[in-house]
Amino acid sequence: MDASRTDAAFLDIVRQAVPGAAIDVVPSIDMPAASVDRNHLVAVCDVLRTHPDLRFELLLDVTAVDRLPASPRYEIVYLLACLGAAFGSAPARRLRLTVRLDADSASVPTVSGVWPSANWAEREVFDLFGIQFEGHPDLRRVLMPDDWEGHPLRKDYPVQIRKDTASWSPIQLTEEQFTANMRAAREHATRAARSIRGEKQ
Repeated sequence: MDASRTDAAFLDIVRQAVPGAAIDVVPSIDMPAASVDRNHLVAVCDVLRTHPDLRFELLLDVTAVDRLPASPRYEIVYLLACLGAAFGSAPARRLRLTVRLDADSASVPTVSGVWPSANWAEREVFDLFGIQFEGHPDLRRVLMPDDWEGHPLRKDYPVQIRKDTASWSPIQLTEEQFTANMRAAREHATRAARSIRGEKQ
């Protein structure tokens, strides 16, 4: 059975809330799926998360697909879930939301302001596909070394590559080093909290 035909009627709520958005149902066999244009992504995601009849409050993952040589080349995939009665009146359900991007404009607004859990998932997509997330608070590599060249999950990435390690650091910390790091992190967090509240250091 085509899940998109039977379960995607709730997307009409999103279309009414964001009238300028291009929201299209995508054929799917496992869950409702839809695509949205990049310019309205954040507004659509905000409605999906906050509307009382939708309540997609759980962002399960953000990933990407390189469809080279197809155009548009990239597809960003957001996997969402509404947990149902435990969090309001909206029924439990899932949604796959996608955004397609051309190779020469591979960037999309971050949704980390809607779902904070998108932060590291977007960093992973950036690291492995080279797709930019506009407005991301800390967009840097998360899997590959900082000095790594290229993005390994692109289809045009060389299969065989040799690269010397540019830097080395121990994997294990001594108990004293770990304690010192934790103390420094705690002090930094305390200073940041006081700064936000306008308190003197």
